[in-house]
Amino acid sequence: MKKSVVMFVLAMPVAAFAADERTVIQKGRRFIPAEITVNRGESVTVTNDDEFIHQIYNPDLFDTEERRPGQTLREAFPRAGTFEVRCHIHPKMKLVVHVN
Repeated sequence: MKKSVVMFVLAMPVAAFAADERTVIQKGRRFIPAEITVNRGESVTVTNDDEFIHQIYNPDLFDTEERRPGQTLREAFPRAGTFEVRCHIHPKMKLVVHVN
């Protein structure tokens, strides 16, 4: 019984950290998922799992460097609202981020 309680307590910080992680994949010239919700101040990790170079931007928040296949980037959303994130290289790619 004691061992189970210790394992639960040790796992709590890891679980709490994992809950704060939001991941989006770029694949097939799309964002997957195409829409997510995060809390103000949280970051979104974007992984290029495509065969093309991608980047991400929102005119009010950020404009990243290009990322090759397999590369990852992370951007924070410091204020509440709904933000459209796109790729300059493939302008039809769209991610909608709702920030509470």
